[in-house]
Amino acid sequence: MPLPATTPAPGPFTLGQDVFDDPHRLAAALRQESPVREVTTPRGVTGWLVTRYEDCRAALTDPRLLKDAKAATEALGRQMDSASPYLHAGARLLESHMLNTDPPDHTRLRALVNKAFTPRTVARLRPRIEEITDGLLDAMAELPADSDVDLVKALAQPLPIAVICEMLGIDAADRHLLLEWTRVIVSSAPGADLVRASDGIVAYLDGLIERKRADPADDLMSALAQVSDQGDRLSRDELIAMGVLMVIAGHDTTVNLIGNGVFALLSAPEQLGRLRADPSLLPGAIEELLRYDGPVHVATHRVAAEPLELGGARIPRGALVMVSLLAANRDGERFADPDRLDITRETRGHLAFGHGIHYCLGAPLARTEARIALERLLARFPGLRLGEGAGKPAWHPSLLIHGLVTLPVRLG
Repeated sequence: MPLPATTPAPGPFTLGQDVFDDPHRLAAALRQESPVREVTTPRGVTGWLVTRYEDCRAALTDPRLLKDAKAATEALGRQMDSASPYLHAGARLLESHMLNTDPPDHTRLRALVNKAFTPRTVARLRPRIEEITDGLLDAMAELPADSDVDLVKALAQPLPIAVICEMLGIDAADRHLLLEWTRVIVSSAPGADLVRASDGIVAYLDGLIERKRADPADDLMSALAQVSDQGDRLSRDELIAMGVLMVIAGHDTTVNLIGNGVFALLSAPEQLGRLRADPSLLPGAIEELLRYDGPVHVATHRVAAEPLELGGARIPRGALVMVSLLAANRDGERFADPDRLDITRETRGHLAFGHGIHYCLGAPLARTEARIALERLLARFPGLRLGEGAGKPAWHPSLLIHGLVTLPVRLG
């Protein structure tokens, strides 16, 4: 597909609604014509979009591409009016987490939470994840079998938000607030109320931290708040940014892994049949689902510390660089027949969770939750199929996350 002639090269290519609705088709065109292309996002941010696997993998570990919240703010400030929601103090505070930090600060911050997300620690959470999943499936089983059920609302969303909130010590009654705020924060749609959402979650987490300091419990946020008091290893702003990162990364990736994964399987009946016939294929199937339609669209911004060449493009100093994980994982030079779902495929090296020192800390948790959810869902509802309207999926308008707004299914 040739790129629409919205702006003449070499000017920025304006990304439209198709970057949300049909990102794989757009990425295929970009890889062919301009694998590293200057673009303008739907929110008006200009940067360089990387879509070829080898270029993406190289960019994720290139020391000339900074993960630096201050540098990103300066880059945005050169493009935008000072009143832009992107430059609002609360929004910028939320960006100052370890995912937007390079060593040595990244090393320090990651060490503080690493133990909470190791495979061994996540394995201890398995009984509780199973319990939550079974409760959600029980509720689904009470619904009429001949009516549509929104799998996102019924399972994909409530499971991971419950798990991460319990880990952080956040009350169940407040989960809906976090879902509302984070949905706006990750949105790339023009007009999304970023100021209100960022101020709301900053105030909420500020209050939560104060409560955990005053009355600590056996949860991750209490532990982080106590670390802050014992040697000032975490500032107030770092604690808030860390909390936001864990809420978003700890639930949104899994929501989309489950939702996108079930949609992909139900859309490929022969692959679903193979998995039902041999459940031992599930771990490999999850890796293929991550590659095929992963939960993260574009990695968080990097900033060029110096002029550099990437994929044949010359990127100036101070430019924003956006690495498309979705595009990399559909690159035919890396994965044969990339647009075909194959649950027995060798997927080693996929970039769904990133690469290098910023590889997703919550990957073991996301994999575990997805495996439990898919295993139990398919066993509980052997007649599961797509519902009305599922053939025209609606995707969240976000360049950060890639996920379905709803997924209508029939339980059978």
